[in-house]
Amino acid sequence: MDNPELIPIYIMGKRYLVPPSLTIQKAMEYGGYTLVRGCGCRGGFCGACATVYRLGSDYKLRIGLACQTVVEPEMYLAQIPSFPARRPQYRLEELKPTLGQLLALYPELMRCLSCGTCTKACPQNLDVRDYMAAAMRGDIGAVADKSFDCIMCGLCTARCPAEEVQYNIAILCRRLYGRYLAPRSQHLIERVAEVEAGQYDQALAAMKQMPVEELRRQYNARDIEPE
Repeated sequence: MDNPELIPIYIMGKRYLVPPSLTIQKAMEYGGYTLVRGCGCRGGFCGACATVYRLGSDYKLRIGLACQTVVEPEMYLAQIPSFPARRPQYRLEELKPTLGQLLALYPELMRCLSCGTCTKACPQNLDVRDYMAAAMRGDIGAVADKSFDCIMCGLCTARCPAEEVQYNIAILCRRLYGRYLAPRSQHLIERVAEVEAGQYDQALAAMKQMPVEELRRQYNARDIEPE
């Protein structure tokens, strides 16, 4: 007889009874699964646990992250540990930060229908449609800024009717922006020059000789934000 405190869910087609407070990931482990793939940070940041599910007889196909989505009665689910999206090979130092470069690598960019399905699919609540529109304008800086919190889960691509690869296009823009368009950090350039000139060699050598407890004391006493 079923335990009334448990709810039925279906994992890969098989019925399980699980506590209703569990996330999909924990429910799978409760059901006896050992998660080797599709299980990363468990905090909603890495995008490794993309999940597709339906509820009972509801026609709607739902998506989410298994580590964040709580189970519901009659949930039918399957994980997508790796989404088979197209990703061209390139060498960043050989590219240019232009619209033409984006289109050369991702010609499907211009197939965007502006339907907003990608935005609805995003578990990070990013406006994917907005930064894809920026990509079609060649505004690489805007794409880099607006897609900064993308966790590369692939759910936008999984739902896109134009079969675009939004998250791969976005990371290309972030890479192009970082290499070619972002303002150079002058203080970092100066610090690297100091390191290369050996300015900190003596201090580093002294630290290597310190006992662990002294290192901890100095670390905890450091001035993090000097005035």
